[in-house]
Amino acid sequence: MPATVLTRPPTAAPPAAPAPHRTRVLALPEARWATASLVAFLAALAVQLPGGPGWAYGALYAVAYLAGGWEPALAGLRALRERTLDVDLLMVVAALGAAAVGEVLDGALLIVIFATSGALEALATARTADSVRGLLDLAPATATRLRGDGHGAVTGPWGGTEETVPTTELAVGDTVLVRPGERIGADGRVLDGASDVDQATITGEPLPAPKAAGDEVYAGTLNGAGALRVRVERDAADTVIARIVAMVTEASETKAPTQLFIEKVEQRYAAGLVAATLLLFAVPLALGADLSGTLLRAMTFMIVASPCAVVLATMPPLLSAIANAGRHGVLVKSAVVMERLGQVDAVALDKTGTLTEGTPRVTEVRPFGGVTEHGLLALAAAAEHPSEHPLARAVVAAARERGTGVPPATDFTATPGVGVRAVVDGAVVAVGAPGPYREHPEVVALEAAGRTAVLVLRDGEPVGVLGLADRPREQAAAAVRALTALTGRPPVLLTGDNPRAARHLAREVGLTDVRGGLLPQEKVAAVRALADAGRKVLMVGDGVNDAPALAAAHSGVAMGRAGSDLALETADAVVVRDELTALPAVVALSRRARTLVVQNLVIAGACITLLVVWDLAGTLPLPLGVAGHEGSTVVVGLNGLRLLRERAWRRALENEAPHDEARTTRPRAVRRAETP
Repeated sequence: MPATVLTRPPTAAPPAAPAPHRTRVLALPEARWATASLVAFLAALAVQLPGGPGWAYGALYAVAYLAGGWEPALAGLRALRERTLDVDLLMVVAALGAAAVGEVLDGALLIVIFATSGALEALATARTADSVRGLLDLAPATATRLRGDGHGAVTGPWGGTEETVPTTELAVGDTVLVRPGERIGADGRVLDGASDVDQATITGEPLPAPKAAGDEVYAGTLNGAGALRVRVERDAADTVIARIVAMVTEASETKAPTQLFIEKVEQRYAAGLVAATLLLFAVPLALGADLSGTLLRAMTFMIVASPCAVVLATMPPLLSAIANAGRHGVLVKSAVVMERLGQVDAVALDKTGTLTEGTPRVTEVRPFGGVTEHGLLALAAAAEHPSEHPLARAVVAAARERGTGVPPATDFTATPGVGVRAVVDGAVVAVGAPGPYREHPEVVALEAAGRTAVLVLRDGEPVGVLGLADRPREQAAAAVRALTALTGRPPVLLTGDNPRAARHLAREVGLTDVRGGLLPQEKVAAVRALADAGRKVLMVGDGVNDAPALAAAHSGVAMGRAGSDLALETADAVVVRDELTALPAVVALSRRARTLVVQNLVIAGACITLLVVWDLAGTLPLPLGVAGHEGSTVVVGLNGLRLLRERAWRRALENEAPHDEARTTRPRAVRRAETP
């Protein structure tokens, strides 16, 4: 068989990736202090509720105050030195004020809530840093450099000597040898050799890319079964993988955090409350008022005017929405993220692994030369059966799914840069890329339709061609229509895959704005261009190459099952079961949560205003002030918890027709999108 016919080699099985280091929860000091505070608080409750001695639960409450409050208090005092007032310090003061007038339990609960929130934020930051460090591990630590000037000790078959050096020492112009199954140590261009390289981490392409002399390769990508000699064209600090790390870090640090409503007025509210409390205490005292009564009124004012109810007005709807979304397969990482999701008005989607399944499948079987479809598939599957190449696995899987028997094959060979060959029923069968048969009408038709054409030859004569493609997910088209309905504009497709495959998928799922062949930095540029046009962008992806865009977007969502560690940690939310229809669902749920936040803020504000006016204009008894303050807190809390119910998901997002229960499990926006 002529070597020019086949150009696709099998790919060696990738080596197991090292397990990324993950920061343990209790390794963080914030988590240890929050845990200590929570344990002390629960122990105090266990002593107090049955009527235990006051000295016992009082000491435990003191431990809860100290463990959970010393860090925010210290941070608040440092902020005061910079002439800013931190709301955490205000919460500590309010908790101490509550303790001063006998409401020790309420103050301790406030301390525990804020300590736990700080610990979760620290954990999220640490895990993101873990993933960035793990990304750096994709690039190998060493490389085999070829020297022709006598340096080194090992003479290699490439006409030079070999030496193992750290990849950080490679310089532009060096030549490196990449053996089968190794990760490439530097960005460069192939000088000699042929192989397939799995570069999904960089481009997102679902299939290994064939590489030969003159082709570009990237550090951190996985070489297949052939050996390559590569000239280094970028320093280690300038490789694509290093730039991905830099972009993720930069975007995470520079993306202005969307703050909750109460945080937007934090400084003014906190400063005003402290000033008013001091005036309410100092002025009457200067005019000769009783110290005890003046202090009691000031503490009552501090309690009724404290933003506890406002904080609870904001958090329960968002946290309830997070819990509800979690039950339906979407992990939203924080209340701030849930708030952001409701603000998006533009969506950018990755292709491979997001809109598609991420694995090739046989979609067309086109025999010619007197062979039947089953016969063609049987020949191809028999020859491909020993191979580990993704296309080989797809062909064998197709034969099994269609009930086609796979005859035994002998004399299997795989030649890097050429293809696979085996003897099946006495005939030599070869399977690979079309090569000189690329102009065959069946091959042209398949490639025009966005398929990968695989030619099958028997004894050197073509007998058929198989079309393979990365199939769109079953819910892709419905999700695209639903997102279009929610945001008022169709999503944008951003992919590193080739433009022809991208356009074909776009036609299938209903997208019109298609941008293919993008490197990670180009995806970031596309997201930022939308943001510069005034859009709040939701980016959805799954790979390492999507991570910078996920970080740069207003909100980033990763697909959970096939998502890379970096994408999962960088994203604000994760679709755990890869159900695309959950995307419009969680956006709609976020908008419902934001509506409840506004309702709760009105209720909390009205109650605080009433109690403050009563305390200032008359004499508000402390028990009544505490009851009013806590009562408003309970009311807004219960109102926010409405989103915990299953009914909330259905009422906000689904068609509630009682006669069609099967349809009520799907978001209303998706139902509308699926209606012809």
